[in-house]
Amino acid sequence: MKHYISRLLALVLVVVIGIAGCTNVPATLSGDYGQDTLALVNSLRTALTLPEGTPEKAAAQAKARTSINDFFAEYRRDPALTKLASFTTMRTALNSLAGHYSSYPNRPVPEKLKKRLESEFQQIEAALNRGA
Repeated sequence: MKHYISRLLALVLVVVIGIAGCTNVPATLSGDYGQDTLALVNSLRTALTLPEGTPEKAAAQAKARTSINDFFAEYRRDPALTKLASFTTMRTALNSLAGHYSSYPNRPVPEKLKKRLESEFQQIEAALNRGA
């Protein structure tokens, strides 16, 4: 009897772990495109506005990189989103920032790029408010 119970428990554990591992939404995202986009914009604004050289800045940049990767992994292949103005503008902004972080990891983000990103963030928020 103990043999069957231990096998049943092992089978249940395998099924639970298998089902939990099959979710395709990263832990940092909720699965709602509009909410996730606004949360990412706020996270990126925080990472860009913190003063250089602080430990919070390094943590915010690391979180931003992870969030950018998770956002792309979740929403890049959704054909319904690729036509939205908010998504195309977000993709442009994320590519610019990710490119800077990967090419110049130890340099601060230039003011010109910060201004452009802020402009794009405002466009994204306006497009989301319109439903586009």
